[in-house]
Amino acid sequence: MKIDFPKDFWWGAATSGPQSEGRFNKKHANVFDYWYEVEPAAFFNQVGPDTASNFYNSYKEDIAMLKEIGLNSFRTSIQWSRLIDDLEEGTVNEDAVRFYNAVIDECLAQGIKPVINLLHFDLPVVLQHKYGGWESKHVVDLFAKFARQCFQLFGDRVTDWFTFNEPLVIVDGAYLYQFHYPKIVDGKKAVQVAYNIALASAKAIAAFRETNVNPQGKIGIILNLTPSYPATEEPEDLAAAHFANLWMNDMFLDAAVKGSFPQELVSIFEKDGVLWDATNEELQVIRENTIDVLGVNFYHPNRVQRPSVSADSLAVDWLPARYFEDYAMPGRRMNVDKGWEIYPQALYDIALNIRDNYNNIPWFVSENGMGVSREERYLNAEGMIEDDYRIQFIQEHLYWLAKGMEQGSNCFGYHLWTPIDCWSWTNAYRNRYGFISTNIHTQVKTIKKSGFWFRGVAETDQLEVPDALVKKWGEPSLDIMSMHVIS
Repeated sequence: MKIDFPKDFWWGAATSGPQSEGRFNKKHANVFDYWYEVEPAAFFNQVGPDTASNFYNSYKEDIAMLKEIGLNSFRTSIQWSRLIDDLEEGTVNEDAVRFYNAVIDECLAQGIKPVINLLHFDLPVVLQHKYGGWESKHVVDLFAKFARQCFQLFGDRVTDWFTFNEPLVIVDGAYLYQFHYPKIVDGKKAVQVAYNIALASAKAIAAFRETNVNPQGKIGIILNLTPSYPATEEPEDLAAAHFANLWMNDMFLDAAVKGSFPQELVSIFEKDGVLWDATNEELQVIRENTIDVLGVNFYHPNRVQRPSVSADSLAVDWLPARYFEDYAMPGRRMNVDKGWEIYPQALYDIALNIRDNYNNIPWFVSENGMGVSREERYLNAEGMIEDDYRIQFIQEHLYWLAKGMEQGSNCFGYHLWTPIDCWSWTNAYRNRYGFISTNIHTQVKTIKKSGFWFRGVAETDQLEVPDALVKKWGEPSLDIMSMHVIS
């Protein structure tokens, strides 16, 4: 079957500054730069961010390749640790200004919309060491100062801004489960950091409202929305899924779209003695500075069950996992290589949740993708990686996204993670996600089969779904051409 998408639909891909640029000419280290310096063994094959995919040096050639595979939009991020010279005063580094101007101008010259995010896990490490990072409201204000510089420097050409990418990952990784530096385990600090990041986003939006002179300018946030499905329909498992959704999805989504946190979650934090420190003035900033658009990152569902230990246990440090545990559903479809479940139907559920509970705010799939290791296994005789698994993964997710759009959800685009194989934090280059492969030794880049395939989709605004996939779920009626989609 063939599915037609609107003519102004975003067909693109996403990366980030710290994962693509390399550390060339960068004055400050971010938290991952520093972590690699002090503990290289924590990173797969001890490969760090120093070179990444060399985007700092090869941006022009890389953007030309994005054009070659048909992308009409491209998300990256501006590194706080690159742009700002004096982190307290907010003064800018002239080489960084030159570089980001050149990237933006080259995108526009190639007919590609630059979509710019401000924080992708890459806090300058000196702010972590000096102030405790996102535990500090002073750092919140410094972030707003950095954001203001971005809007003033680049807002004449950039129309689509995002404040944070996946703030929950900062909370979980750095303050609960130790997969981000500084690897703290402290539930009360985690809750405060979540609040402070929501406040930082709102203050950046306030700065945007004050400085934006571009009539097409919009600002949002990128959230990893992962529906939590209960193991059973029994009340205990339903309660576990309900709390998991409050923590993993609604906490940041409500603050960003509605301007307030879920009252039920606030009451639980208060009862458990971990509620954040907040002022009425700060809550007013959050209330008055909601987003225009939403980016949704989706990779896999979250399946949960009742905790094996009572939440009423004694002498237990507070963690959100006191209310739920992960559940491995028997018979689940997997990307076995990465260890993530494949459940594209969740995009349909996300689409309807946004439609029904979040004012049908305009949104796009800001990340979706399939990480696979040792992709050289799939090289053909001509030297191209035949990643048919990635093509099928995208087909399945676009199928269910289109079904949600047919039901009235206001989605305006789809971005794969990632355009060019990039450095993935402690996993380094273990898993590859891109339309374009990177040889990390030579920096030679080669378009994969999926890149050529995606060009056909983008050029025609049409997805062809094999009959075998359609038969899995039954054929819906997909007529989404008349939907309002923002550009």
